[in-house]
Amino acid sequence: MPILRRAVERVLDARAAAAEDVASARRRDPASLSGAQMALTSPGLHAIWSHRAAHALWTRGHRLPALVLAQTSRAVTGVEIHPGAVIGRRFFIDHGMGVVIGETAEVGDDVMLYHGVTLGGRSMARTKRHPTVRDNVVIGAGARVLGPVEIGEDAQVGANAVVVGDVPAGSIAVGVPARVRTGAAVPEAHMDPAIWI
Repeated sequence: MPILRRAVERVLDARAAAAEDVASARRRDPASLSGAQMALTSPGLHAIWSHRAAHALWTRGHRLPALVLAQTSRAVTGVEIHPGAVIGRRFFIDHGMGVVIGETAEVGDDVMLYHGVTLGGRSMARTKRHPTVRDNVVIGAGARVLGPVEIGEDAQVGANAVVVGDVPAGSIAVGVPARVRTGAAVPEAHMDPAIWI
């Protein structure tokens, strides 16, 4: 009976997480028509749901099945998330296509990425080589965040920025290479870091 109870709890937890993801996506996507529309048509949601399953396999030592699932998801959604990456709650990728998240990346809660974002490495060493993105971060389309850098809470990265150093909490990074502007954006603009270019 305990095995059945654990299985039911896992299903209920997964259902609650999926509902939370859909609600978060609806808040962040002005084109959203309904929760059902988001659940059925959002490649960003499909990618994170596949990642959760792949990550569970990865952490249990089932590395090959995890990688196969991740690559299948990549083929379907255009989003590549390594199964080793740690992703928080209410994560949303708008549009999805071209996003790449590396193996040692860590992403906090309530993070939003636009299409074409790379959370990549700069080293071939088998160590922490991908970014850590804290809670409530927005990263604009085409941005590259490279290496074991940290993007602080409530920070924003502008579209097409190339970030190779830490970004303090509450600041904005824009340009190539990215320069940090201090002082948070106005709250209404938090959804569109392209405003700061």
